Amino acid sequence: MGAMKTRSASVGRWVNEVVSFVVFCLLDIFDYLLCLLYKTADYLLEAEWKPCYCLSPKKLITTSRGNILLSHNNCESKILTVSPLQQLSGRSKIELEEISETLYSRPSLLSDHLSKLSINDLTKWVMNMTRSHSDCGEIKISKKRRKTMKFKPSFTVVEMLQGKIKPQNLSRQVSRWSDCDCGFCTCWNSTCVKDQSLFVKTQFPNGNIGNEDVLFIHGFISSSAFWTETVFPRLSKSKYRLFAVDLLGFGKSPKPADSLYTMREHVEMIEKSVLLKHNVKSFHIVAHSLGCILALGLVAKHGGSIKSLTLLAPPYHPVPTTEAEPRQYVMKKVAPRRIWPPIAFGASMACWYEHISRTICLLICKNHRLWQFLAKLITRNNRTVNFLIEGFMCHTHNAAWHTLHNIICGVGSKLDSYLDIVRDKLKCNVTIFHGRDDEVVPVECSYNVQSRIPRARVKVVENKDHITLVVGRQVEFAKELEEIWKSSSC
Repeated sequence: MGAMKTRSASVGRWVNEVVSFVVFCLLDIFDYLLCLLYKTADYLLEAEWKPCYCLSPKKLITTSRGNILLSHNNCESKILTVSPLQQLSGRSKIELEEISETLYSRPSLLSDHLSKLSINDLTKWVMNMTRSHSDCGEIKISKKRRKTMKFKPSFTVVEMLQGKIKPQNLSRQVSRWSDCDCGFCTCWNSTCVKDQSLFVKTQFPNGNIGNEDVLFIHGFISSSAFWTETVFPRLSKSKYRLFAVDLLGFGKSPKPADSLYTMREHVEMIEKSVLLKHNVKSFHIVAHSLGCILALGLVAKHGGSIKSLTLLAPPYHPVPTTEAEPRQYVMKKVAPRRIWPPIAFGASMACWYEHISRTICLLICKNHRLWQFLAKLITRNNRTVNFLIEGFMCHTHNAAWHTLHNIICGVGSKLDSYLDIVRDKLKCNVTIFHGRDDEVVPVECSYNVQSRIPRARVKVVENKDHITLVVGRQVEFAKELEEIWKSSSC
């Protein structure tokens, strides 16, 4: 019986592999065709060509061009700094480290397999030649060839960066033709443009005087409603000042078309909109999914101000020390290019294909009012379903695409250093919650965090997933939070 189950599981994996290979090879072609279609549509509807990240490299950059500064290390050219003519958010440059190469280096499934095959075959051939001939010149050549395959920035990437890195004037462009221009999605243009801050939902005790402050950070393609519609009502009589932000590019917050949505941009906007604006000196943090990464970024800058750190489903995938491309490694963990389970298929569509994901946003986000109307009819105006749909659909493709790559894949590949700061330099309580049935972020991710921070307490909630970890158990979760905050204040 056991042997039959093992055999059927092996057959299932094999079928999944084969079908996934065929499907994603077709999607590679489809995304290329969509690239041409969108370039034409952008030109017709916006009177200018829009650069994208998917085009093949035109040529290696070997000298500085415009505002791109390069260095040559071991005969390899590398972009070090992008220095715009004017300051971006008060800074004169953006480090390449803030920009994930997964934005512009996403090999097709077929080319990825062929490149691995060719390298393996070349290695075997070189080894055979080495055994037959004492001359090792071929080995040196092969190593050099393999080395030059790692980093090939293109003029397309340079044009993309130069086209985006400009002074962050939030009123410069409200939306693209493929983005929603309804009052909800563009309300930031009138409400936030004066001080260029995030939308922040607050809840203060009576008399507007709270003993302690709590910052809530939502996850990917979500909004502050994830907290304000669940936990906030259960904490209405508490002594805490509560702050829930809509992250840059999501919900009612600004969605600048020229932003790269880097870690620094996200963190600085939170600092400006919450910490500085409301004079927050010390605070607790509660973060979900993507928000956990941003929370660790805040901890790295404000370690002495953190009273407790509560993480829900942190997407931490430890990168092996031998891994040459850590961001690519994390991207393949987050989006493994498999058609099953469905969540892996959806993540792969969003992560690997710039133009397919833009099409999804065009169909879903631009028409979110229609989907919300249908959801209200089907669910009889169920508020829980409505705010989840609202958070899922109210963002731009530009914001989701760059946040996914620059934060989840980019910063997510170097979370070790942030976790080490929490372990070695902070004494605050660290509590981690994870749903046992979470298919978006595996439970192992929370245990990975605990292995890095031994004092962290992990609570796995049975029969709960990525969303129902909070939604549906908000009463219990609010009590758990108050216990955490109370024990951290002693």
